[in-house]
Amino acid sequence: MRAVREVIGTVCPLDRNDVDTDQIVPKQFLKRIDREGFGPVAFYAWRYDAHGDPVPDFPMNRPEHAGAVILLAGANFGCGSSREHAPWALDDAGFSAIVAPSFADIFRTNCAKNGLLTVSLPDETVRDLFDLVAADPATVVRVDLAAQEVRAAGIRATFDIDPHTKRCLLEGLDEIGLTLRHDDAIAAYESGRSSWYPTLSGAAT
Repeated sequence: MRAVREVIGTVCPLDRNDVDTDQIVPKQFLKRIDREGFGPVAFYAWRYDAHGDPVPDFPMNRPEHAGAVILLAGANFGCGSSREHAPWALDDAGFSAIVAPSFADIFRTNCAKNGLLTVSLPDETVRDLFDLVAADPATVVRVDLAAQEVRAAGIRATFDIDPHTKRCLLEGLDEIGLTLRHDDAIAAYESGRSSWYPTLSGAAT
């Protein structure tokens, strides 16, 4: 998992509440289990028309938001099913951070396990960011995980994050990475296990 310390860049504003994971990645695209290639189908039903052509007014299709690395959204983002494809799609679409008033718990957890930073800010601060981006789409926002701050023109806001999640994101550690930090202890355990659990060794021969 990639490490995250700061996310700095422009913003794609999705001013909608209760965006669920089926809207982020519709069910017909869940047949694959690899993590790559879901970016083009993120928000498929909103992003494309019935003929598969881009909807010009959808934020991700607007040229002024091309290359945005921060997704700005409404409350209860990521509600619905627990599909991990949702953060995969957002990451593959180029987003490294999502800022919203609130997130569904499972979605937030899945994001953290995939190196995607979720930041909860008060409703009024999120609204200020929406207004700032509407006035100037080229506005650069800095999400500083180490300092737990979001900074933009005239805006400076702190956010809370679980200390363990923060550490994992800063160091780029998922569960496998955390386990491998104890590689020496695991190897020592495995090398001596047959002396007290011989039936396991016997079963393997």
